[in-house]
Amino acid sequence: MSIAIQGGTDDFDFIRQFIRERSAIVLDRDKDYLVEARLAPLAEQKGYTSIRELFQALRQAPLNSSLAKEVVEAMTTNETSFFRDMAPFECLSSIIIPDLMDRRENTKQLNIWSGACSSGQEAYSILLLLNEILPQDTWKIHLLATDINSAMVARAKLGKYSQLEISRGLPTHMLVENFHQDGVMWQVSQKLRNLVTVREFNLIAKWPLVESKDVIFLRNVLIYFDVETKRAILQQIKRVLEPDGYLFLGGAETTIGVDEDFERVDYPKASCYRLRSV
Repeated sequence: MSIAIQGGTDDFDFIRQFIRERSAIVLDRDKDYLVEARLAPLAEQKGYTSIRELFQALRQAPLNSSLAKEVVEAMTTNETSFFRDMAPFECLSSIIIPDLMDRRENTKQLNIWSGACSSGQEAYSILLLLNEILPQDTWKIHLLATDINSAMVARAKLGKYSQLEISRGLPTHMLVENFHQDGVMWQVSQKLRNLVTVREFNLIAKWPLVESKDVIFLRNVLIYFDVETKRAILQQIKRVLEPDGYLFLGGAETTIGVDEDFERVDYPKASCYRLRSV
């Protein structure tokens, strides 16, 4: 079945407002093509003949309907790969983990959060790195991985990836040592999956109780929000980040001009921040 793509101006204004209210993602008027590309497959899946029919159904649906959830999830960006951009992971291994090993010598425990984890490659990249650095018999790792998209959360829990996904950034020795092949897919070992708690999390909703974190990865997320939403999220981050902890943002993101309680860690190409009180 072919889908009639074009909606009206009022339709796109409605969907921009709808997405902003439920996820805080800001869609500019020149992003109508993105709305069409993301929602046309969903409209076809639901049996609608046009995006306009999807919009009409969405207008009539309850606020917490499954359709509303699916539309928000379709509009979220899920681009990810193992060791994406690499510099943050180099900073983690050369600066942050050695520093935290000294600071956490008494407890020998690290609590890490991979926010907006998508299908889980970032979270497992962190674990694979820590697995090579920390003495496994004496240190405990607790890693929380969250995302707003329920389909991505399910994939992250499963930890199963295609050959193409594996080939994007994963070193061969890590594949051999930490994955097993399942048909045409590769799955993270049960041992590593046991170290990760994966759950849905909407950054603009009321935050549940979150254990304090030594390291937070929140990369390529704030770029989609307006300044006030960024500021609100960073306020929450300060509540759960240990006073001597570290925050990673995406390469195009910064706390400068948003929250001056953070200062940048001096490491090339890694957008890493600490609280100024440290």
